[in-house]
Amino acid sequence: MAKIDEPLFERERPVLRPVAAGTTNNEIAAGLCITLGTVKNRIPSILGKLAVRDRAPAALKARELGLV
Repeated sequence: MAKIDEPLFERERPVLRPVAAGTTNNEIAAGLCITLGTVKNRIPSILGKLAVRDRAPAALKARELGLV
């Protein structure tokens, strides 16, 4: 199984699941009771760790890695 070089932080994992499901930033923030700014800060970090540029490839890679 493939792996990522830098693991996701504990607080990034809950954001990854709805990103992979196609949830909007506003919906993620409301669902996790965090600010929109927090979501916007975590998503680029997650994408970087997965070595992808946007959400669709992130969803595919997260599934391949068993993260979601």
